[in-house]
Amino acid sequence: MTLVVLYLLLASQTAVAQTDFTSTLPILIIDTDGQGIQDEPKVTARLGVIDNGPGQTNRPTDDWNEYDGFIGIEGRGSSSQALFPKIGYGFETRDADGEDRQVSLLGFPKEEDWILHGPYSDKSLIRNALTYHLAGQFMAWAPRVRMVEVIIDGDYRGVYLFTERIKRDKNRIDIAKLSEDENAGDDLTGGYIIKIDKPTGEAGDKPFFFTSDFRAGTMRQWAITYLYHYPKPDDITAEQRTYIQGFMADFEGALAGDDFLEPISGYKPFVDLQSFVDFFIVNELTRNVDGYRISTYLYKDKDSNDARLKMGSVWDFNIALGNANYCQGANTAGWAIDFNIVCDYDQRQVPFWWKRMLEDPAFVTLLQERWTELRRSHLSNGQVFGTIDSLTAEMTDAVDRNFERWPVLEGKYVWPNAFQGRTYASEVAYLEGWLTERLAWLDAAIPALETGLPEEVDPIMILSPNPTAGIAYFNNFSESELELVEVYSATGQLLQSVTHPPVNSGVDLSGYPSGTYVVLAVLKGGDVRYDRVVRR
Repeated sequence: MTLVVLYLLLASQTAVAQTDFTSTLPILIIDTDGQGIQDEPKVTARLGVIDNGPGQTNRPTDDWNEYDGFIGIEGRGSSSQALFPKIGYGFETRDADGEDRQVSLLGFPKEEDWILHGPYSDKSLIRNALTYHLAGQFMAWAPRVRMVEVIIDGDYRGVYLFTERIKRDKNRIDIAKLSEDENAGDDLTGGYIIKIDKPTGEAGDKPFFFTSDFRAGTMRQWAITYLYHYPKPDDITAEQRTYIQGFMADFEGALAGDDFLEPISGYKPFVDLQSFVDFFIVNELTRNVDGYRISTYLYKDKDSNDARLKMGSVWDFNIALGNANYCQGANTAGWAIDFNIVCDYDQRQVPFWWKRMLEDPAFVTLLQERWTELRRSHLSNGQVFGTIDSLTAEMTDAVDRNFERWPVLEGKYVWPNAFQGRTYASEVAYLEGWLTERLAWLDAAIPALETGLPEEVDPIMILSPNPTAGIAYFNNFSESELELVEVYSATGQLLQSVTHPPVNSGVDLSGYPSGTYVVLAVLKGGDVRYDRVVRR
């Protein structure tokens, strides 16, 4: 082992001597001892990370001061490896005996699994970094990311995104660990991470995916496929497979059912509505042509922690933000959830969930309020375009080195570019212009959304004053007709339930904070009425 280490160290320093530049980005130097890197399995290599700190420059000949040790590395990306010469990599940090070694790299919390994403068709280089940065400001978690430069076996490979892998972890997706002996009771209920994706590249001795009971609502009726992400297909037990499949079937059945709006028998007890709204916003903001149907992650904790299904994390936006010339991916108008209408021939389709949720007043109200809130804060024009400026500014002349190594500018087409700029500046300008138009469209479209309630439910109920400082009264029928009045938050939480309310009592919202509430009224005879009331 000592001889191997010495050889790798000498070889790595020889490789470094073949390059000479100064960078404002951290530099990752990988030496495979001539093995090269393949799709799988991982090969053992040496990694040196150079990061002299904020405001300092880095050279490939500097000391490996951030990390100096072993890794196992492989190529990654189901499509990119076949299409592009600049590929991505997945690697795990290891000790000298080849065992996983948890470390903190470039300021990220400790882990052993890491990703190097190599933007190639994304000539802005920052679509993933931009989206992860923005989403991380308001979602429970999004992958942290640093722009870096990479050298492999003495060959300069350009600008990469060093980022985290989607994992169960107290600093990532924070859900309970699920062991192989946890097969009953509360233990069995979590945690799970599943993803909607292509069923490729993960086959083993055990089943690695299952399909939804509800097929895509298109002429070809494509199946929706769920992959086991955590526990891994080889680790998840038969009981655990049965549980998570049953949970997903129950959730989808409740959402598709006639009573989907009911607070108990409907879909809301199954979901964290806020996480669904936030996921919707990110994928619609970016008009992600892969959104909802590929690289889409969901997770569920143990019931004793939180019994609800949550969306996240977001992942893979290199052909979003106007960078796809198919299925209306470059359009700044229109909804990404309409993919099944636009591209019904594609085998990977969007689940029915999103269209159905837009029939729910609580979902629409929460979406509208969240969009208004975010446009004043994390998704304001200043924040969005300031993040773009920050990401591009920190790369400085690394951009020139990247495009010297990968000469894809000067109007050249790389699948699936909708725009081919002649310079890097024109690529960034296109991204900014596209986002300007997209934000403006969403600013008009989201407030204009109206729910499509089932025909058998009469939504007409008039409460006034609306908005109200406290009490809103029923105007179009007498309270003597009421059997039940319930008040829900915009996220679907039941806040108040009154049977046979006193005449002229109205709905008292004085004890609640400002916001929009959904009032449900059940009349004698069983008729159900809804109204939305704004508490000032």
